[in-house]
Amino acid sequence: MSKTAKELKKELFYKKENGMDALSEDTIKAADDFCEGYKDFLFNCKTEREVAEWAVQNAEKAGFTPFNPFGAPLKAGEKVYVLNRNKSIILCIKGKRPINEGVRISAAHIDSPRIDLKQCPVYEDNSIAYFKTHYYGGVKKYQWVAIPLSLHGRICKNDGTYVDIKLGEKAGEPKFCITDILPHLANEQYTRKPNELVKGEELNVVIGSRPFKDDAESERVKLNILKLLNEKYGIVERDFLSAELELVPAFTVDDIGFDRSLIGGYGHDDRVCAYPAFEAILDIDEAPEYTAITVLTDKEEIGSDGNTGLNSSYMKYFIEDLARLEGFAGRDVMRNSKCLSADVNAAFDPTWSTVFEKNNASIVNGGVCVTKYTGSRGKSGTSDASAEFVSWVKALLEENDVLWQSGELGKVDAGGGGTVAMYVANLDIDTIDVGVPVLSMHAPYEMVSKIDVYMAYKAFYTFFTK
Repeated sequence: MSKTAKELKKELFYKKENGMDALSEDTIKAADDFCEGYKDFLFNCKTEREVAEWAVQNAEKAGFTPFNPFGAPLKAGEKVYVLNRNKSIILCIKGKRPINEGVRISAAHIDSPRIDLKQCPVYEDNSIAYFKTHYYGGVKKYQWVAIPLSLHGRICKNDGTYVDIKLGEKAGEPKFCITDILPHLANEQYTRKPNELVKGEELNVVIGSRPFKDDAESERVKLNILKLLNEKYGIVERDFLSAELELVPAFTVDDIGFDRSLIGGYGHDDRVCAYPAFEAILDIDEAPEYTAITVLTDKEEIGSDGNTGLNSSYMKYFIEDLARLEGFAGRDVMRNSKCLSADVNAAFDPTWSTVFEKNNASIVNGGVCVTKYTGSRGKSGTSDASAEFVSWVKALLEENDVLWQSGELGKVDAGGGGTVAMYVANLDIDTIDVGVPVLSMHAPYEMVSKIDVYMAYKAFYTFFTK
């Protein structure tokens, strides 16, 4: 008996659908429970330094110890970590197989778009004190005005001591803000191009307005602010020259929607992949077949450059150290290794549908997104995973009940973006992007699906253990 069209379509078509229909109530509850931990993490870790510190604390509780590159070869099941300049971290569990048979790497980044302070940031103008800033990463600058901001970072002094600052997150703490022009006087602003509605040098942050009560000295508001900072943190203006201070949205992390199916907050890109990748390696309860490595890296939003980004050699050197301890060369390991570049993709947004190609866009609740290539236009700035490796990943996820989908970052000529995948692939490692679809990506307040976050965790755990 011949098959009906309906039967053939079910057998032959690939249709992207809301994955909720295929999930049990137990799986949905597991996803909701998992995301409670993620929400707490996202609120408390808004900078790369804070994520790295959190990761070290939790890794040590789980039995990870600092890696000794000059010690004995690691034993199967041994857990080690390397903290790189307090802004990136590598976690590793030695597998049963010799290291030259390859390792399994999950690499996510822990920096997000933000507003950095300039080195000489404090100034006064017409009785208002400000911070001068330099935005970091791909931001729509107009989204950062007239919202509450908190100040995070580290100030290093000449005597070798430092001060960590986290101000504006707790109830009752002061916050900061960038002003915008009122619509009644915005005629000139309305004539600007959209990317110049607010210019970089206009991202000035209000930090105070009360003058130091003394004689007729100038800049008394600035003086009063510096006096307060000196009293609270023991710093002087010159200490800003050796500081890394970041302004981030002082938003909470919230359930979105009547059904609480989404999470809203700052920094989903890419902490929504970093948290599942971290939790996946922590949940390995016995030695995996292959050595498992989770990398939480910095600087992806500005090209992965610098010695805490994956365009540097710190991950390569770590793998070479592992190899040397077992008597192999690093290249012997890397050519046999596999990597899931754990980074987000843009979720299809019906309101802004014209920039997406619907058949090849990821959707909310469609599961973790596998992105064969990123880049822009003619695939520039990308790692284009081989058909063989895509097939291997596809089979791995489907055979282990991981809800997944394919995705591409918008229409071919609409723009595009990159990830750390190409830097890992340059080491002769099979690499593909696997991550969570995001709504309003790079905005101060982004949204993701709880189901998709949980499926990212399942994908990374399966990758490490199967």
